[in-house]
Amino acid sequence: MAEDTFEPKIVGFLCNWCSYRAADLAGTARIKYSPNVRIIRVMCSGRVDPAFVLKALSLGADGVMIAGCHPGECHYIEQNYKAMRRYYMLKHTLKALGLEEDRIRLVWASAAEGQQLAEHIDKFVEDIRKLGPLNWPANWQENGERLHAVEAIAKEHEESLEVLP
Repeated sequence: MAEDTFEPKIVGFLCNWCSYRAADLAGTARIKYSPNVRIIRVMCSGRVDPAFVLKALSLGADGVMIAGCHPGECHYIEQNYKAMRRYYMLKHTLKALGLEEDRIRLVWASAAEGQQLAEHIDKFVEDIRKLGPLNWPANWQENGERLHAVEAIAKEHEESLEVLP
């Protein structure tokens, strides 16, 4: 696929109270933004588990956007601070996996900021377009260690769920 025809696939986790409503406002105000983002509404950006982001990337997303209420304005007190901590941990994890940490983005958008959210989406799509397709499977080097690691995780999980009499 030529780089100029690459259309990134982006998953957007948007909080119900602010950023999802900003996207709704953008739609009702007929503000155009890139159709590359598939929006998933979550109750709060703090509820976006890092596993959701990694799963989205592993299933073919080229980038993931997490959007929530501005810090200090969260409907769930301080959960957007939790989202911020997770975001930086995810950037570190992606870097450790050998992936570009810019494939994830954290955005703050209140319900009245439809134009700003649309601009953030367009900018993120352009940034991902410059990075190119993720090609996650191409990043795996099969040397037997991955299979061993997966089996070890399963064994550890099994042991942690054991109930002793």
